[in-house]
Amino acid sequence: AVGLSSQEVQTTFARSLIENGSIDVSAIAAEKKRLIDQEPAMTYYEPREGGFDNVGGWDVFKEAAMKTKLSYSPEARAYGLKLAKGAFLMGVSGCGKTLSCQALGAEWGWPVIRLDVNALKGKYVGESEARLRGIFTKIDALGQVIVYIDEVEKALEGAVTGSADGGVSADALGAILTWMQDRQGQAYVMMTANDPSKLPPEFLRKGRFDEVWWV
Repeated sequence: AVGLSSQEVQTTFARSLIENGSIDVSAIAAEKKRLIDQEPAMTYYEPREGGFDNVGGWDVFKEAAMKTKLSYSPEARAYGLKLAKGAFLMGVSGCGKTLSCQALGAEWGWPVIRLDVNALKGKYVGESEARLRGIFTKIDALGQVIVYIDEVEKALEGAVTGSADGGVSADALGAILTWMQDRQGQAYVMMTANDPSKLPPEFLRKGRFDEVWWV
């Protein structure tokens, strides 16, 4: 129930007890999905049955992904191992980047949330940044969740090319970089790009992601 308010937890638990005679995990998941879908910039993906069995190839990524999950275990926390940050997938369209993000959620047993950065852009300077910070606060409260941002270079293109958008893209870039650097939550971030040359150098610097993958 991480990410739900105390009132939402009480309501969900009570409904589950009445309908099922117990506190059902699926009922809690359904409530979280409902709340996430209320946010226009966030889309909840249902777990893709079969997980990585849906993805042909990608053997090295699959092996690395299953090892990465170990960093979230209680043993890893006791040992002092740092939490994983995320993965950046770049490559041509249609090679399975989106599919792999959805499959990873099924393998890990985590919700997958797609974040649409463009849906958060406002016409006033600073508005986009404020909206993104609000979304990131919600994501941090959700605990273990995979955050998927697709074709990020298109959403942030104005920050590199000097687009006449009044600094909106630059605001979004600043908010994303700050969150990725300072976040305290357990979210695992997966971003994709078809043309990484359109991204600013600081976006892909070492340490921003655990690994950058070419597909």
